[in-house]
Amino acid sequence: MTSRLIPVGLLVGCSALTGCATTSELGSLRAEVQDLRGVAEKAAADAAAARSSADHAVATSNSALATANAAKQQSDETAAKIDRMFKKAMYK
Repeated sequence: MTSRLIPVGLLVGCSALTGCATTSELGSLRAEVQDLRGVAEKAAADAAAARSSADHAVATSNSALATANAAKQQSDETAAKIDRMFKKAMYK
């Protein structure tokens, strides 16, 4: 409802400032408002697509971090096992 009031208010305000607007001027203003509405809708769609891409990037990043943490834990366990084997061999 508000989105319809703004263009109407804009048209009324413009015509009040300039006096009586002709039909062609009103048609021109309506066309310009429609163009602006299209630009705004495209910007909103682009923002939604960017948000979706960012969410996907975050999910991929979190997955990579989990894999890296698991690999580090396994590496630490392997290093500890090798250390224990080396110490055991030294005592023989």
